[in-house]
Amino acid sequence: MNQLATHTPSLAPHLILLDMFSSKAAREGAVIRRKSRDIDRLIGRDTFVRELHRRGYRAVENAGQIVIFCNNKPVRTLT
Repeated sequence: MNQLATHTPSLAPHLILLDMFSSKAAREGAVIRRKSRDIDRLIGRDTFVRELHRRGYRAVENAGQIVIFCNNKPVRTLT
């Protein structure tokens, strides 16, 4: 997460989401990655998933990381 969210865990979840999706990569439709435990602790999984749906984004989780595709393009698994 950006420094603001990492150093201020008492921020409201909507502010953390705003910070996350305001990153250059997210604004450009690229991919961002966050720790699963940070999503759960700072935002809440349900709130996070609702925001993904609202934006039309997809995400995958593996090994404690969530990879967020900040676009509405299809996601294919290769294996």
